[in-house]
Amino acid sequence: MTVSRRATDAFALQVMLGLCLIWGVQQVVIKAAAVDIAPVMQAASRSAIAALLVGLLICWKGGWSQVPCTWRAGLLAGSLFGLEFFFIAEGLQMTSAAHMSVFLYTAPIFTALGVHWFLPSERLRPLQWLGIFLAFAGIAFAFAGGVSFSGMDRTMLLGDACGILAGMAWGATTVVVRASRLSEAPVTLTLFYQLMVGFVGLLLIAAVSGQISHVSLTPVAVASVLFQGLVVSFFSYLVWFWLLKRYLASNLAVFSFMTPLFGVTFGVLLLNEPLSFNFVVGAVLVLFGITFVSAEPWLRRKVRALLGS
Repeated sequence: MTVSRRATDAFALQVMLGLCLIWGVQQVVIKAAAVDIAPVMQAASRSAIAALLVGLLICWKGGWSQVPCTWRAGLLAGSLFGLEFFFIAEGLQMTSAAHMSVFLYTAPIFTALGVHWFLPSERLRPLQWLGIFLAFAGIAFAFAGGVSFSGMDRTMLLGDACGILAGMAWGATTVVVRASRLSEAPVTLTLFYQLMVGFVGLLLIAAVSGQISHVSLTPVAVASVLFQGLVVSFFSYLVWFWLLKRYLASNLAVFSFMTPLFGVTFGVLLLNEPLSFNFVVGAVLVLFGITFVSAEPWLRRKVRALLGS
């Protein structure tokens, strides 16, 4: 039976506002605790906590029966998920949380390009191609202008590049889910694959790179890992999937673009991160581009309504 999804209402807007606040502050929390616990170890620990909780949820509600036909795609999606957080963790050691928040959320651009090639039913429309052009123009503008840290431009640009690579990995994860049998699997199973495989991969990276010993259980470190594991990776992801089952994805996508705005705001207010003119202009272009790509159906309906009136 096909579930009819409705347009977003006041309740959905309030929930999305809360989710975007959580996702926006995430990069700031990771960076703030980096002195006490390596970002890679934070990512591994949060994945372990959330994987345990999601696994228990699957045991309660069921869903393991689809493992035999989804495990290959699950391993690939989980590997890409771990790669995303590896780039986030490494990038945050070189760039600001504000920059990471914007460049990470280029993921919808790479998702749109991926599904364009792998899913003929989801070819890009002209407005989406315009959005991709604006996003990449914004990235180029932000990179061309350098940053406001004297003597650290190359390091920060490398961190920004990690943010884009994280966005690419996130986008590729979505394509794998959409183009494989995971698209028909319970969302809890898909999330478990990502968290569990990501945990194993990130823990191995931490062990090989020596970051596994960079752990000091200070209140800040413990609070950071618990916030990321319980609130971000478990609670917020499940709420997001719950919203996607009940509301139009294109409408939700419009509200999700508040996340990088919150990320930049929190980075400036809580970590005193400076912003260059080029980055601000580039970030605006990126956000417009992402909006055109992800919210194209919603924008098309609005334009038709305006022309019709």
